Amino acid sequence: KSEAGTNSVQSELMKNLGEVASSEVEHRPGYCAFYDECGHNPTVEESLIPPIVPCLNYSRARQVTGEHYRRLKQVCPMLDFGESNTYACCSLQQIASLETSLTLSKAVLIRCPSCADNFAHLYCATTCSPNQTLTVNVTKVMNVTHLGRPRDAVVAYQAYISSTFAEGAFQSCKNVRIPATGGFAIATMCGRYGSKLCTAQRWYDFQGDTSNGLAPLDIDFRLLKENDTTGVPEGMIPYNGRALGCNENTTTGGMACSCQDCLDSCPPVPPPPPLPEPFRIQGMNGFLVISIILLCLLICAFVVYLVVSYYVKSKNGKNLTFMSRQFQRWGTLMASYPFTVLLVAAIIVVVFSVGLKSIKLTTDPVELWSAPNSRARQEKDFHDKHFTPFFRTNQLILTAPGRKGHLYDSLLFGKQNFSGLISKSLILELLDLQRKIQFWSEDLNRTATLKDVCYAPLNPSNPSLTDCAVNSLPQYFQNSLDNINAKVNMTELGVTQEVDWRDHLIYCLNSPLSFKDITDLGMSCMADYGAPVFPFLAVGGYKSDEYTNAEAFILTFSLNNYLRDNPKFKVALQWETEFLKIVQDYQRNPKANFTFAYMAERSLEDEINRTTAEDIPIFMISYAVIFVYIAVALGEYSSCKRLLVDSKFLVGLGGILVVGCSVLASMGFYSWIGIPSSLVILQVVPFLVLAVGADNIFIFVLEYQRDARRLGETREEQIGRVLGQVAPSMLLCSLSESVCFFLGALSTMPAVKSFALYAALAVLMDFVLQMTAFVALLSLDARRQDNNRCELLCCVTVSTRRPNKPNEGFLLPFMRKYYAPVLLHLGVPVYFVTKKGYNFSTVAGMDGVCSSVGCDQFSMTQKIRYATDYPERSYMAIPANSWVDDFIDWLNPGSKCCRLYTSGPNAGNFCPANITGLSCLKKCLANPSDGVVRPTMEEFNRFLPDFLGNRPNLQCSKGGLGAYDTAVVRDQNGEIIATRFMAYHTPLTNSQEFTAALLKARELAKKITSDMRKIPGTSPDFEVFPYTITYVFYEQYLTIVKEGLFNISLCLLPTFVVCCLLLGLDLRSGLLNLITIIMIVVDTVGVMTLWSIDYNAVALINLVTAVGISVEFVSHMTRSFALSTKMTRVERAKEATATMGSAVFAGVAMTNLPGILVLAFAKAQLIQIFFFRLNLVITLLGMAHGLVFLPVLLSYFGMNIYRCVAVTPAASYGNH
Repeated sequence: KSEAGTNSVQSELMKNLGEVASSEVEHRPGYCAFYDECGHNPTVEESLIPPIVPCLNYSRARQVTGEHYRRLKQVCPMLDFGESNTYACCSLQQIASLETSLTLSKAVLIRCPSCADNFAHLYCATTCSPNQTLTVNVTKVMNVTHLGRPRDAVVAYQAYISSTFAEGAFQSCKNVRIPATGGFAIATMCGRYGSKLCTAQRWYDFQGDTSNGLAPLDIDFRLLKENDTTGVPEGMIPYNGRALGCNENTTTGGMACSCQDCLDSCPPVPPPPPLPEPFRIQGMNGFLVISIILLCLLICAFVVYLVVSYYVKSKNGKNLTFMSRQFQRWGTLMASYPFTVLLVAAIIVVVFSVGLKSIKLTTDPVELWSAPNSRARQEKDFHDKHFTPFFRTNQLILTAPGRKGHLYDSLLFGKQNFSGLISKSLILELLDLQRKIQFWSEDLNRTATLKDVCYAPLNPSNPSLTDCAVNSLPQYFQNSLDNINAKVNMTELGVTQEVDWRDHLIYCLNSPLSFKDITDLGMSCMADYGAPVFPFLAVGGYKSDEYTNAEAFILTFSLNNYLRDNPKFKVALQWETEFLKIVQDYQRNPKANFTFAYMAERSLEDEINRTTAEDIPIFMISYAVIFVYIAVALGEYSSCKRLLVDSKFLVGLGGILVVGCSVLASMGFYSWIGIPSSLVILQVVPFLVLAVGADNIFIFVLEYQRDARRLGETREEQIGRVLGQVAPSMLLCSLSESVCFFLGALSTMPAVKSFALYAALAVLMDFVLQMTAFVALLSLDARRQDNNRCELLCCVTVSTRRPNKPNEGFLLPFMRKYYAPVLLHLGVPVYFVTKKGYNFSTVAGMDGVCSSVGCDQFSMTQKIRYATDYPERSYMAIPANSWVDDFIDWLNPGSKCCRLYTSGPNAGNFCPANITGLSCLKKCLANPSDGVVRPTMEEFNRFLPDFLGNRPNLQCSKGGLGAYDTAVVRDQNGEIIATRFMAYHTPLTNSQEFTAALLKARELAKKITSDMRKIPGTSPDFEVFPYTITYVFYEQYLTIVKEGLFNISLCLLPTFVVCCLLLGLDLRSGLLNLITIIMIVVDTVGVMTLWSIDYNAVALINLVTAVGISVEFVSHMTRSFALSTKMTRVERAKEATATMGSAVFAGVAMTNLPGILVLAFAKAQLIQIFFFRLNLVITLLGMAHGLVFLPVLLSYFGMNIYRCVAVTPAASYGNH
């Protein structure tokens, strides 16, 4: 307002305003302070309803009869004393206006009849009571012209009310719920205080303030305690009617409020059983005590074993030469025709690899981690089929660190601290940022904007940009620059001061459901799309309720989600891509005032793809490091002149190519048969096969280098003989691992299943190629080396001949002389979805679901409500919304929601509440005698579509469009086949909480299903299940322990069986082998806990891999010990550690470690945690158990020497 305009108004007020002194009015029973209507209140410029005010009229109360009496009895039954004895201070027009005003409040309070009656009781007492002057003291009147003649209009008065009545009325209403939001109705009727800080005085103060847009005149409610007459004018008596308790029936027969809206109506509900006490023995941790006892028993058993074994010697003999002879013949054949073998191997690999043209990569996290037949997946599919997928969330969290805050002295709210973030310039910048996103869409063949894909709850069929659900702080100003820039001078308690965006913001942050603030700005707090923006959706980083001290803006775009084959799914992805691009460009702008975090719905898949692409060089470097190590470590290096001759670069490269070809062949084969791959497979399987393959390469090549060609033996025969010595050990490991992984494919987790299949075939193919292509490659390299030709320059020869003696290298002497002798002297909103089979249209059906007056006290929504009483156990935060409850309230004749046209072309059809005039006078239902509204089955089916399509507004806030139009699915016959009721979990921060919440929600849904099946007409297969978007990811945690034990057990079984078989039914060696592998896995799980590595499906894949790698560390050593010809266990353990330990250390440990360490530089957290950390742990523990623990174990418990093996040293592992 301009200053001139303000002066003009003030002068006009001074001219017309008259003070009514209380001494001029005699306050006595039977007299009115005002009567009849005097038109609009001239002091109210903007109002949501017409501000009709009464005329000043000090006179006797009038007797009411006829239609006047009938209407008064209907609106104010507490003033009814019979038609011949009822007096009132309100005209028929006043009663009509009062009824209209009360209808707005009844729309949200009618769920609790006693609350609605108490609310009406107060205004009936001040407006119509025959003893009005005892309660009302007029303080301001204005001279107005009404119907052509001047009248004195009452524009303000004091109402003296007993605090007992006021507090009773407030208590009856304070717990009444709004089912659509799960919040309290009182929050919309207490201004900036909301439901938490609302009191009886604050509740009445807000109702009597014309700035709320609903009060027609200012009412100063004075709540006085009994016998307190302070400030009360002479003759006045504070009104002290009886306020009904919410658990009482009304005087007109209305039933008591339900437990949902009235705590006093709640039946006794037994608390959940206490949590079980922790297992203790004598006050100590029981598991610790048992572990100590078991350890002592094991130590005792070990000592007893040593004593017994000292006296008892057992001998056993086995013949293991058959397999060695077969591999010897095979190796000689492969080495004799190297080019043919390489050609055939290449053809086979190519044939398999051609399938890669059909490869499908699974990047959808749901497809990766949730089995198609799992319960959560089936429930998700049911939900998405009937309700469309969960909407897509795109969010920005913006901060402005370093900006100085300020103290704002508000006219209405006092001094308020504003953080540096909450400033006008930054709000405008935020508004500009959220308006930018638009792009050209090939799918739509036009420029696409947010409105093409946004979630528009109140106008889903043809949304405009302002219909989109965008939650942000500028929405308190309806995203309007004019509203943000608005300012006006306002006078409060004689003080005039400018109010601006800050005053509006303070009010809206505390009362987001208001249609009009209490400042003279008169702006709404509702978002431009018609819904409230709760403060926790707009700002963050605040303490308690100090929202203006927030340190972060939250900007959330909600998009519709579509099935992946829908063209609009691509448009949504394009919008999100553009969103991310604009945000990233803004972030790079040096002039930007914000620093922020951001995410789009597609961010998870994008991040997996991006980090995978960015980490490919890391993996390439890792493989390069491994290749260089293999090439260098395999060399013999007898002299500097023969450096290029004795190096093994091409052999190392060939070994890596064999690994690569085996992985390609595996991927190609499964692509042929339609089993999809994943990025996890691309990253893990090559690494696993390289670890297995490199070990076999080292064992084979080092054994060949340590061997001397016998007299008259050809090179091919030597290679065959060496292969005969090592191939059984290679077969033992490869077969164990392959069978292990094939059994792992029995897992129900898609990612684990596909990984196991790919890994199993890749390991098997790796062994086959090593027995063929690598043998041929080694034969060619040996031929080159025998001819003294340089490796990279084949035409160049050197004069220094290769010595014909075994080359032990560096590790073997070290292991033999130092290591082995020393070692062996060391002792993570929820919907409750209903399926087809429940009849909602019967009275019993409605009562079994709803939570308002007359409903079953243990109905579906009531059970959810009871669960919220124990949030720490149930993980339920607030009760579920209920379309059944709001539908019943919408049908209630006491509200204005459901009416029918009484004339015109639409006669008999539904008439929306915003239609005014005399054309919609008929209510949909008649007033029930007991206040419990229940439609007949015909009425239910007739009006339900009208309810679901009715847009909520000020006249009727119960319309179902936006809140419920997608929550009820009906078939062509109108039968309800699926519905959902939305509740909220408590904040969940880790996988344990997410899993517990899923479990508790399922338990609750099971109880609900069981009770609802007992309602007549319900199908025996009817079901209620909980659904939220995270369940498909966390369901794995319900069974992952069992799943892990099952998969790892399946992997361990073949390692034991194969080891026993290939060692000639040596059960003891197989058992020692198994025990060591189990220890590696158990220790790995323990270190995972210490190093904050969560146990999930990715970790399970790595644990399955750990079994495979453990086989490499353990089985070679066990077989080498079993075949040793030394006379004592200690000597055989020393020999196995020296000969095979050096090869295992070089082939497994030193091959894995450099590549694993490179992964520490990967950007993806997934790779850093589950590949770097976990693989490092597996490798180190495998090395410690295989090279430290196992030799000691074998020296005590290993089998005695095989007599058959001892016949000739040639049958042993190498020449000694």
